[in-house]
Amino acid sequence: MADDGLLSALEAVLMVVDEPVTAAQLAAALEVPEPEVEEALLALRAEYDGGAPGGRVSGGRVRGFELRNLAGGWRIYSRPLHAEAVQRFVMDGQTARLTQAALETLAVVAYRQPVSRARVSAIRGVNVDSVMKTLVQRGLVEEAGTDPESGSMQYRTTAYFLERLGVKDLAELPAISPFLPDLEESTAIYPGR
Repeated sequence: MADDGLLSALEAVLMVVDEPVTAAQLAAALEVPEPEVEEALLALRAEYDGGAPGGRVSGGRVRGFELRNLAGGWRIYSRPLHAEAVQRFVMDGQTARLTQAALETLAVVAYRQPVSRARVSAIRGVNVDSVMKTLVQRGLVEEAGTDPESGSMQYRTTAYFLERLGVKDLAELPAISPFLPDLEESTAIYPGR
């Protein structure tokens, strides 16, 4: 039987992964032998399922999440039973205000499109991977093919972006302030798109 320390450490790691992770990866991160991790994962799954169909725990309550072994790895997922509630929540989140980081990233994409994540990161001076993912999920940015020179994925704004902004096309975007440095100068450190 796995000890409580290992179980809670596994839970902590599983709560932050965004794709399935293997028992070997978890074992390496936690510095525990892989067979112990596999045993602990099975114990967690059984605990989450409450030993009863549908994930019922003591008192008859159904947990809202489960631990699955899919695509060669483990990850915590919401239960299909609650898919409708989760979908409503996620879709309602689409109307939430964008963060300053998202607005800045969106502006770079709008004025430099098509543009790669690496170029946006170079312009902003920070990693924009998660922000770009959010913008894609919200339908404001989309993939625009790969750069023939670098092979990197390029992004552009969508028709939904124009609709939300209230403009017909990109030509209606306001001019970049004359007080800001020229985008060409600010991207000299990363000449590829």
